[in-house]
Amino acid sequence: MTAVAPFMHSAGEAAKPLNVGGFKITVLASAEKTGGYELFRIAGPEGTGPGPHHHPWDESFYVLSGSVHCGVNDAETLATTGAVIHVPGGATHWFKFADGGGEFFSITSNGNASKMFTAFDQGVNWENPDREALIALAASYGQVVLP
Repeated sequence: MTAVAPFMHSAGEAAKPLNVGGFKITVLASAEKTGGYELFRIAGPEGTGPGPHHHPWDESFYVLSGSVHCGVNDAETLATTGAVIHVPGGATHWFKFADGGGEFFSITSNGNASKMFTAFDQGVNWENPDREALIALAASYGQVVLP
């Protein structure tokens, strides 16, 4: 991990949520700020979320409200408020917000995620009908989108 200066920001200073395909991701702390890991708030309405994909970095989710249907490799679960899901780097995973939508906190072990989410916010994302463009954009950040 790279040495960085301490930082703090209040709720009023939080970044604008990024639209990554019908759901929103707010970058709470980028790798540039932390020296390595990244923190996110992810929220969305029922039925939204990314399809199956994998990437080399670890990520963990803590469900803040609502519920999220998710899969990691061959296991599937309905994660409700208070649940923790850990996805090791390289594991195929996906999620969809369940009835009523939801919100969770996420931490990743790599600095590419915030850059990729920012690129998705520009229009090529999980809602975009141009699947080849999504696959290519995700791949440029080390993520593999599966059929």
